[in-house]
Amino acid sequence: MTPAAYAELNLGALQHNLDRVHSCAPDAKVMAVIKANGYGHGLIRIAEALKNADAFAVARVDEGIRLRKAGFSHRITVLEGFTCAEELQKLQHYQLDAVVHCLTQLDIFETGAGQQAIAIWLKLDTGMNRLGFRAEEFSAVYQRLIDCPLIKQPVNLMTHFASADDINDDKTLKQISLFEQTVAGLSGECSLANSAAILGWKSSLSDWVRPGIMLYGISPFPDATGQQLGLKPVMSLHSRLIAVKPIEVGDTVGYGGSWRCETSTTLGIVAIGYGDGYPRYAKAGTPVLINGRRVPLIGRVSMDMLTVDLGVHSDAKPGDSVTLWGEYLPVEEIALWADTIPYTLVCGVTQRVQLVEK
Repeated sequence: MTPAAYAELNLGALQHNLDRVHSCAPDAKVMAVIKANGYGHGLIRIAEALKNADAFAVARVDEGIRLRKAGFSHRITVLEGFTCAEELQKLQHYQLDAVVHCLTQLDIFETGAGQQAIAIWLKLDTGMNRLGFRAEEFSAVYQRLIDCPLIKQPVNLMTHFASADDINDDKTLKQISLFEQTVAGLSGECSLANSAAILGWKSSLSDWVRPGIMLYGISPFPDATGQQLGLKPVMSLHSRLIAVKPIEVGDTVGYGGSWRCETSTTLGIVAIGYGDGYPRYAKAGTPVLINGRRVPLIGRVSMDMLTVDLGVHSDAKPGDSVTLWGEYLPVEEIALWADTIPYTLVCGVTQRVQLVEK
């Protein structure tokens, strides 16, 4: 029997979305970002489906090790780099590329921890003000890395954008300009573009691009869906009705009685809630698909259930299928109703939701 709550994964959509990356950046190599358990889709599963990518990027050392132990021989970049000699030794042992973004890392390199040389990405902070070296210190850091025997040459160069999802904000152009000025004359390959930049800032395209959210069929822009950008959603979230009941004028629904019935109608109780990763703060009116028909969420989302207004003449019954987001109900739309971003929804699907490959 199909589980009460399950997420269906269309792995074929991943290849379509990777092809979309290639069409936007035909001259660039692709570093597929599969951190955070493949954005909630399953790290190993996603890596296998994206094996045609040129490289992978993860956030942390343990994610890269999982990929190596699973047999992947791709280049794998650890975006957070390392913070101690022990982590550096793991990077060396598993031949993972490291992002270098602070002076502590240089000090660890120069102590000679470990023996094997590794490839690195030297990160320039062009305005994100998170990880990376400022432009005025970049040249000196670069020279120290050139002189370090534990680093494969040439040193690769990267940055990250703060506002690429806003095509009306010229901060991205300023970041691109600062990067180009700072690295002019330095050897090594360059990587600037994330998903939003791949789709919206052609001047950011360089040797490597780093698509993340677009690979999963989700738009990086707040005013568009992935489908509007030529992408196909990978994840759809489903459940089923477990009860149908009439409700009269004046009755309230759910914890706190925050929704009050103004016209006699029929309620549907759906077996999914924030314990499954559905957003706790989705507002009344958030659309839900019952047998392909849109109906509104009402009342507060509970841990295991939510309630929808089926309408007085509904013929829905317990056991009927429910879609919380998917091909005909974009996850971007649900995120707007919940005052969040689609990243948090797909990454937040919990372990009790069974992932089913399509």
